[in-house]
Amino acid sequence: MGKRRMPDLYRAPFPLYTIKVDPKTGWVITAGGGGGSKTGIKNAVHFLGLELVGDQHCATLVHSHDTDTRATMNLAIGGDVIAAGQDGRCSLMRFRQHQPRGKAAAKDGGGSEKGAARRRAGKGGKGSEGAAARGNVSEMNDNTTQISVDTFGEVQSDLNPQDPLQKCVRFSPDLSLLLTGGTDGHIRVWEYPSLKEKLDFKAHEGEIEDLDISPNNKHLVTVGRDFACSIWSGNQLAMSLCWHEKMPQIAAKSYRYMSCRFGKVEDQKDTLRLYTVQIPHKRDRKPPQCYLSKWDGQNFLPMLTNPCGTEVISTLAVSDSGTFLGLGTVTGSVAIYVAFSLQKLYYVQESHGIVVTDLAFLPDTPKGQSLKGNNEAAMLSVAVDSRCQMHTVRNRRSFPIWLVLFFCGLMVVGAVLLLRHLFPGFI
Repeated sequence: MGKRRMPDLYRAPFPLYTIKVDPKTGWVITAGGGGGSKTGIKNAVHFLGLELVGDQHCATLVHSHDTDTRATMNLAIGGDVIAAGQDGRCSLMRFRQHQPRGKAAAKDGGGSEKGAARRRAGKGGKGSEGAAARGNVSEMNDNTTQISVDTFGEVQSDLNPQDPLQKCVRFSPDLSLLLTGGTDGHIRVWEYPSLKEKLDFKAHEGEIEDLDISPNNKHLVTVGRDFACSIWSGNQLAMSLCWHEKMPQIAAKSYRYMSCRFGKVEDQKDTLRLYTVQIPHKRDRKPPQCYLSKWDGQNFLPMLTNPCGTEVISTLAVSDSGTFLGLGTVTGSVAIYVAFSLQKLYYVQESHGIVVTDLAFLPDTPKGQSLKGNNEAAMLSVAVDSRCQMHTVRNRRSFPIWLVLFFCGLMVVGAVLLLRHLFPGFI
């Protein structure tokens, strides 16, 4: 662990702001861009095909969907639909997979496997990397997966009169609701897929940083720049959390909440946890610690708070099983923590050259498990430096309980024999 150069899984031709993994297909969906500025930097959503070759992951560009003058700053996946935050709007896009054109050619004898292999070899190496980096779909091999993306709906998710910006979006676990938060401090909830507005309420004074909804849709958690982390039942405030209640050395309003995520508890089906990140409100010459907190997901009582370094946290992710937490920082570092103890398991200092904007663990689906390989966890990171990286934690070796008990028994017998030898008549 520490500062070292991480290989790039993929490099886009624009800054990357968000990343998700489709649980069904294993496609990596990442997006970003230069926004409406006339700098020549495009705005797009990229679909990457992820593979595990030996012990190494590799990614290739499968499809590039242009988003005109609007950069996608955040997104959520619900089935085959992407909810993308673009300026003050949430754009809904449906993606579909089609049969590769090369398969039809192969049936006619003009596109045999050997011929396809020769074409791939001719376009391989630096040439194929260049096509992926430019996001040029026309230069991709005819035998690659074909994806179509169609926009079928849009809602106004932020009404800030100065600079409207959606900052977070979530589908409810049962895909019945779409939730957004933005710079105007409002939470907006739409029925899905009808997109009929269900709730619109002022949740925070100032920007909303993050939100999440519990698996049973009972509780909504929101985090704002007004130092508050609030628990809502519908549009009614149920309670506000206070992470430093038993830490008198922490001055009031010296920290603010940055992120919130619900997570499962491994091997405990009905148990839920809430994780929050707290960062310093102001920068000091001597950077203070950031903190990671764990809460009971039912009654929201505090369970554990640990410091997580002096680098300011920019994003938080939780693995599907609830076993691991991922943290990214404004200085480009990436870390993986054990959710149970909040102890650091993996850390790469300044893995990216600038702020880490989003993280995503590979899902615990059959496709995701096959892509993990011999790793206990695999997490993707993206940053403003246009790079996408993979971070893995190898399976930690463990011994069967019977073997541990066997060796304990041997030690007891050995100790008894040694005592009898040293002290005749001991037993």
